[in-house]
Amino acid sequence: MKKVIVMISVLAVALLALTGCGGKKEKLKLFLPGEYLGENVISDFEKEFNCKVIVENFDSNEAMYTKLQAGDKYDVLIPSDYTIERLLAEDYLQKLDKDAITNIGNLADQVKNLSFDPNNDYSIPYFWGTVGIVYNKKTVPLSDLEAEGFAIFKDAKYKDRVYMYDSARDGFMIALKSLGYSCNTEDEAQIEEAYNWLIEMNKTTKPIYVTDEVIDNMKAARKDLAIVYSGDAVDIICDNPDMGYYTPECGTNVWYDSMVIPKNAENPKLANEFINFMLNYEQCLDGTQTVGYASPNKKVLEEMTAEDGDYADNEAYLPRTYEKDEIFHDNEKLRKKLAELWIKVVATN
Repeated sequence: MKKVIVMISVLAVALLALTGCGGKKEKLKLFLPGEYLGENVISDFEKEFNCKVIVENFDSNEAMYTKLQAGDKYDVLIPSDYTIERLLAEDYLQKLDKDAITNIGNLADQVKNLSFDPNNDYSIPYFWGTVGIVYNKKTVPLSDLEAEGFAIFKDAKYKDRVYMYDSARDGFMIALKSLGYSCNTEDEAQIEEAYNWLIEMNKTTKPIYVTDEVIDNMKAARKDLAIVYSGDAVDIICDNPDMGYYTPECGTNVWYDSMVIPKNAENPKLANEFINFMLNYEQCLDGTQTVGYASPNKKVLEEMTAEDGDYADNEAYLPRTYEKDEIFHDNEKLRKKLAELWIKVVATN
């Protein structure tokens, strides 16, 4: 009898250890770009839903796609617009549970019903922004930017004083928009002209090709001009008020990173809960204050840009609405062509 009691006690302790006070915790696997979360987002969600969030980061949409293609399982992804187009075309995503996502009404009008997902059936915006130019206001006249736009990166006056972002799609976008073409063009002659534009830039200004290190380098004013994403520009300007942000009149890329649920997600119910949670005012405020990118939440966006808002004087924060700006669209032929040419562009510098 005593042995039975001891055995029952051991089993009870083991069961308690396995389940915890609130039962066995569910897991949510999140796959997103690095440094893209508010300070308290994960801990707040874990506490409210008694779960464990596993966070993995990717450094490019292409790297994320490769892991998904290999069969890796995640509950929520945060890719960019053109990658969402690709995932939808290849049947990788499941529809969202709109009954669970009750906070969808919190979205700003500017991020609703976008071309890659017209009814927000598969995606909910997370952050959005533009690609533009960070410049040193002490050494680069605004008049030069207004007169030249992206072509300022071919101005011999700025030789050895510029950073170019090391991205095929962004690099060719800059050249194509400067030439007056669509950044989604399939016209081979236009693409060739853009390639020659970039080669000429290399010869004239000798840009340094960078990725995320551009942030600290521009905070330290190591160069006068740099191509950056708007949220990174927000960070740069906050730390160094001598820096400004300019988006050329020729147009640029406006992008939307959005939350989606893969078809092979192991916990779609919790994934929908997470997406809904991320549209709360508190979480959107935490995210935009921590990361610096424009929030999809209407109230947060208005507060951040109000006269007394955190980003009232930061011209990089609020993406403009401009007819010449374009979303990237997925195009396998174009993607491969630009990737091949970009290797040559970087190699000739």
